[in-house]
Amino acid sequence: MLQRRSLTTWVTAVILLVALYASLWPSIRDQPSVTELMDQMPEVLRSLLAAADMSTPVGYVQTELLGLTAPLLVILFSVVMGASGIAGEEDRRRIDLLLANPVSRTRVLLEKVAAMIVSTLVLVSAVGLALLAAGVLAGLDLPVGNVAAAMLHLWLLGIVFGTLAAALGAATGHVIISRAVPGVVALMAYLLNGLAPLVGWLAPLRKFSPFYQYSGHTPLVNGVSLAGVAVAVATVLVLAAGAVVAFRRRDVAG
Repeated sequence: MLQRRSLTTWVTAVILLVALYASLWPSIRDQPSVTELMDQMPEVLRSLLAAADMSTPVGYVQTELLGLTAPLLVILFSVVMGASGIAGEEDRRRIDLLLANPVSRTRVLLEKVAAMIVSTLVLVSAVGLALLAAGVLAGLDLPVGNVAAAMLHLWLLGIVFGTLAAALGAATGHVIISRAVPGVVALMAYLLNGLAPLVGWLAPLRKFSPFYQYSGHTPLVNGVSLAGVAVAVATVLVLAAGAVVAFRRRDVAG
């Protein structure tokens, strides 16, 4: 029940956020000073923020919403959900009651991970639908297929870090660790993806960043990247498998 209320709150919040960004578009599209300001930004900031041409609907949404804000919110939601699965149950001293049911540890863990994945899908779908609806009302001409592609990659980005949080929770039973470590990893991955085009020795490492799988090919412009999807899905599967092994071998704290 609490998770449903939390999801409802998150969905409502992101819909309002998208509506806010869309409502600002009419006042920005005819302001050349905004584009000039973006052009004058240091190159490192433009790269980190994935800045695009703010005079176009796609560039505006990519810069203002999909570059940092939406990924930050989705990752935060997924990590909190992932960490609350096993580690959260242990922290609330309810894990013994959960495992006392005639189900295996593997099933318990995978159901927790599945709940995180589905909840993140609901949140990301709300972002996409709100973006399309608000876009029509505000004159944002966005290709439906490319919006769907961007939401697919956003969802995969979120569940990569959400599954990492679940795996750490299954391995350690500590909520703080399972939230903090994915947060730090996400920050490092974001910086790696943003700085790699400007720092030569980082360039070979960029493809290891989940943010590269998310936005390296700009799905809002170019559609789905099959390679990016494959890498993200493989990462989730590996993390989930590691979580199962760790949880089955560990003594839990009831």
